[in-house]
Amino acid sequence: MIGYLRGVVLDKQPAGLSLDVQGVGYEVETSLNSYYQLPEVGQQACLYIHLVIREDAHLLFGFTRLDERNLFRTLIKVNGVGPKLALAILSGIEADAFVRCIQVQDTTALIKLPGVGKKTAERLIIEMRDRLKHWSDQADSSPIDLQANGIVQPVAIRAEYEAESALVALGYRPQQASKAIAAALQQQPEASCEGLIRLALKSMA
Repeated sequence: MIGYLRGVVLDKQPAGLSLDVQGVGYEVETSLNSYYQLPEVGQQACLYIHLVIREDAHLLFGFTRLDERNLFRTLIKVNGVGPKLALAILSGIEADAFVRCIQVQDTTALIKLPGVGKKTAERLIIEMRDRLKHWSDQADSSPIDLQANGIVQPVAIRAEYEAESALVALGYRPQQASKAIAAALQQQPEASCEGLIRLALKSMA
């Protein structure tokens, strides 16, 4: 089992990154929340890893925060929620905010997340509320040794392009993503890539 990976970022896109670990390149999928904690290409990063083994592939899902990986693992235990949907959910909301939605049974907020309809939202609440009762005791909101690993918030370059790419990676059609980002830019012309994505997700809910 791979618990974490530490290496140099070779390439990164909103859907994930390539990590060089002592000469071996690993392709790792990430949530958008973790993506925005990644360093620039050429710098070192460390990610908590969840490994999914399928007949046709070994998939790595990486997170800069341990609590986000814990929540990801809890999500994929829910009936009908696979790794892709779990990653989309964690891309649309912070871990602590998601847990609060579960604890207060806020289906209205949950159905605004990508890929979550009313039935899925109700299933999430029913199956996760007991598992997340003691979330505050196990949550660790700090990234992995950010200062030691040189991890900094990336400068918002080509925010519009990256935002559209992120929405497509989450499963939205390119035309739909482009339209949503254009609308978000009209609301907040100076918004960062992350801000554009959040505005777009809200508008498409």
